[in-house]
Parts: sequence; C-alpha cells; structure tokens
Amino acid sequence: MPLYLSKFSYTAETWARLVHNPEDRRLAASAYIESVGGSLHGFWYAFGTHDGYALWEAPNNVSMAAVALALSSGGALSSLETVVLLSVDDTLEALGKVGQIHYRPPGA
Repeated sequence: MPLYLSKFSYTAETWARLVHNPEDRRLAASAYIESVGGSLHGFWYAFGTHDGYALWEAPNNVSMAAVALALSSGGALSSLETVVLLSVDDTLEALGKVGQIHYRPPGA
C-alpha cells in the first residue's frame, strides 16, 4: 500500500481547545485512516512552519484523498499538505523508464 506524509497546522481555536482539554489526537487520526482500510504509522508535533506531521498508509490515492478532505473540511486545521511517498525501489524503477520518454522542452 502507498505511504503518505501529511504536514498540518491547527487553528488558534483548535490549540485553545486542546489547552483546555488535552487529548491524544493519534487516536482520532488512526480511526480516520482505518475507516478507509489504511493505518497510521506515525504522528508527531513539531516546531516550525507546521504544527505536526503524520505518516499514513492507505490502499490508494482516493482513500487518502477522502481522509484529507474530511480533515480539511472539519475546521480544526489551518493548513494540510499531503504527499505520496515513493520507495527507493519505485524511484529506481521510474529512473529506468526515463529513457522511454522522448521529452521536448516547450518552444524547442
């Protein structure tokens, strides 16, 4: 199954709610991804541009998109970015196929 890395930030209101009622959001994140047949591999908070990161596994892009859309539409996040992660083996396979593509730069 594909792996996905999400970077997210909470709204100020979400942080205020968590300050008054701390909870382990890994449990909610696990439930969300499990509902589409996936699993949560990690969940971290961080200093910097984003408040946290989550590493997910989902059956496919549509399933992960459903989770991302549910999270984005919930109102607790000020930002959410999710990327598909490629394994080294997948990247090596892609590199092997580059020669099959006859790329032409625009205007050339």
